Amino acid sequence: MAIPPRPRHAPGVRHIVLDELSRGVVERLDAATAAFLNASGLATAAPMGMGLYRIEPAGKVGSVRTPSVQFEVRPKGRLGLRRLLFLLSYAGEQGFRDDSVAAVEHQDLWSALAESLAQLAERALSRGPLQGYVTVDESLRTVKGRIRISDQISRRPGLLVPLEVSYDEFSEDIAENRILRAALARMGQVPGVRPEVLSRLRRLGGKLDAVTPLLPGAPLPKWQASRMNLRFHAALRLAEVILRNCSAEAGEGKQRSAAFVVDMSTVFKEFVGVALRDAMRAHPGETRLQYGALLNEAVRDSDRITVRPDAVHFLGGRPVVVYGANYAAGPDTGASPNTDHYRMLAYCTALRVPTAWLVYAGSGEMKLRRILNTDIDVVEYPLDLSKPPAEILAAVTDLAEQSWGEMVRQARG
Repeated sequence: MAIPPRPRHAPGVRHIVLDELSRGVVERLDAATAAFLNASGLATAAPMGMGLYRIEPAGKVGSVRTPSVQFEVRPKGRLGLRRLLFLLSYAGEQGFRDDSVAAVEHQDLWSALAESLAQLAERALSRGPLQGYVTVDESLRTVKGRIRISDQISRRPGLLVPLEVSYDEFSEDIAENRILRAALARMGQVPGVRPEVLSRLRRLGGKLDAVTPLLPGAPLPKWQASRMNLRFHAALRLAEVILRNCSAEAGEGKQRSAAFVVDMSTVFKEFVGVALRDAMRAHPGETRLQYGALLNEAVRDSDRITVRPDAVHFLGGRPVVVYGANYAAGPDTGASPNTDHYRMLAYCTALRVPTAWLVYAGSGEMKLRRILNTDIDVVEYPLDLSKPPAEILAAVTDLAEQSWGEMVRQARG
């Protein structure tokens, strides 16, 4: 395996790296950089006087880049880009696999993202942009496709021409190409991207010049995986991750700043839910995510107390297994487990389920905690995110098997 090059930073750019569990550092910053860092949500920069700021992680991971500073907060366990992309994208169809994404590992997150996008886009566009059918609405003087009767009547009452028509056109202006073009443009705006990589990004973007650019802030267009767009799958997964989590903007004097910020707590919950739902398909019943349940008796809606487990498995329309995921619940965080176990107890009480499974990010052994004066158990289940994606999924499958087996044992007992 090739050794990745060391990150090269622009002259005068400081590189500050923190672990997400760090208590913070004191650094000298200019006011504009501190404001951008605070606005990004990645960390807080509190002024201490004389140009010094106390910088503390804000519960998220990622990187913020300004003309003078690159600031990174890295996940606990030093997850590489490959693992981070795997977690971020698993909810989208089949997610990332080792054979579909060769994420380049750099110490510098921006270099890794830019190089990975360039590699995947080159593979996707090796035979040119995709083409597909898109529906076009136009006003024409002749009939093409079908006439939109309601629009014709409302817009041109009593007139025969022009006609409001809809027709299908075979075009490059499809969702896949629009998403990829937007991601290439976004990464091309990040300050400090190596010139050779920037040149590749721009050359690839030039292949999509005929595609309509996405409007800033507009939702990403929908696309569906198929054999026709197979060569685009990996590039589109990464493109969506970049567009949802990365921002780039120009400041004074056209100086650019960029931020890639990820809420690992949300990512972990979504990953566990989707992966667990897939694994539980091997057993009867269905798994519902973010299932809302009532905890108390209430006459008025305003008096209701609800709980929302991350995943609940139903059998015959009745909940039989409940799961909660907490990225920060592991013993390496130093956090008290009390709150999570109160939450698991509430889930079991509301759903009348005897066992709750608390999934946390970390290594260690599975542990059962019997709740006093109840028939409820809380099982702590570690999920080691430092392992390869295939092993992480195998651990989720083991969780499904263990929880299903425990449910069957209790039913027979």
